[in-house]
This record gives sequence, structure tokens and C-alpha cells, in this order.
Amino acid sequence: METKKRWISMYVENQIGVLAKVSGLLSGKNYNLDTLTVGETEDSTVSRMTIGLTMDDVTFEQVIKQLNRCVEVIKVVDFTDVPIHKRELLFIKVSSCHEKDKEEIFRIAQTFDLKIIDYDKNTVLIQCIKTEQGVNEMIALFRRSFVNRIEVVRGGSVAIEAISVSER
Repeated sequence: METKKRWISMYVENQIGVLAKVSGLLSGKNYNLDTLTVGETEDSTVSRMTIGLTMDDVTFEQVIKQLNRCVEVIKVVDFTDVPIHKRELLFIKVSSCHEKDKEEIFRIAQTFDLKIIDYDKNTVLIQCIKTEQGVNEMIALFRRSFVNRIEVVRGGSVAIEAISVSER
């Protein structure tokens, strides 16, 4: 069976243990999560989860059914073939910087619409908000440019249905 990248958006009750229950349900069945993010919505009693998985159609159908059976799950939406806007947060810290390194980092930041959020004499902290592919490309660029001097902190993707156009 052919596997493919899939996306789920879920509304869940904003209660202690719901994240653990959902991730436990998926990991307990040996389903690997590529990404999982969760945050409170405009309603403080509801959180929204965005889950990325890679699996075949039959397994994915089972996952959707299992998630819909959870009492704390309000709504499950399959975003796999739906036009969506999706972004991921990335922090890159570059250490042991010299003046030329900092000039290069600021040039890269300006070119790729990144934000310098903190720095001192020897270290620069960059924020990147892009698609998953864009984040992967930024990590690769900084790895090549600043070998063994970067620290990466990456958040999972968040997604919302598109109104008029899709940008995956």
C-alpha cells in the first residue's frame, strides 16, 4: 500500500491530559506522528491540534475513526486534500560568530524575510516562519554556512483552511 503525507486538524476539549490521550492513542497503535501542535482557540474551553502523519489510506481511515471515538474530541477534519495555509516556526541560534558571520546572517535574514530576535557579541538568534519545505531549506542553508555552530529548535506545523488560495 502506498503511503503519503496526511494532515488532520482537530478541535478538542481544552483539558489536562487530552494531548497525552490523543498522542498515546496514536503511539499505542504504532502510528508515527511527523508533527503535532496544539494551542487554545478563540474559545478558551477548546484547543486545536494540527497533526501530520505519513501512512496509507486504510490505516489513515482507522486513525480518523479512533480519534472520532475519543470523548474529548469535538471535531476531526482531514486536511490532506483540502486547500490550506500551513506554517512552521523555527529558531536558529548561530554561535561563535565573528563580525563577518554576523554580516552574513543579517544578509541572509534580509534576503529570506527572517527575523533577528536576539544577539550578543558572539551569538545570533534567528526566527523563521515558513512552510515545512522552507524551514528545511533554511536549516540546510545555515548548516552549510555555519558548520557545527547552529542550534535548531523547530515547532510543528499549524494549518487553517484556505479562503481563496492554497499554500502548502
